[in-house]
Amino acid sequence: MRTTLNVDDDVFRELMALTRAKTKTEAVRVALTDYVRFKRKESLLALRGRLEITDDWRELRARDVERTGVGK
Repeated sequence: MRTTLNVDDDVFRELMALTRAKTKTEAVRVALTDYVRFKRKESLLALRGRLEITDDWRELRARDVERTGVGK
């Protein structure tokens, strides 16, 4: 998607230095991707203490080995 942005030149210089991007497009793409990843992590971390997860990997592994025969 093509979009026109008005961004301060100093901000772009810093962004390009931080992302080590060769072009403005690459710098924006990296920054947006990182931001989306950060917000997703933030959302998951907000669930901390609200979910109960049991650590039963050994049981799951045994079932998988029993079912497939792989790993015996």
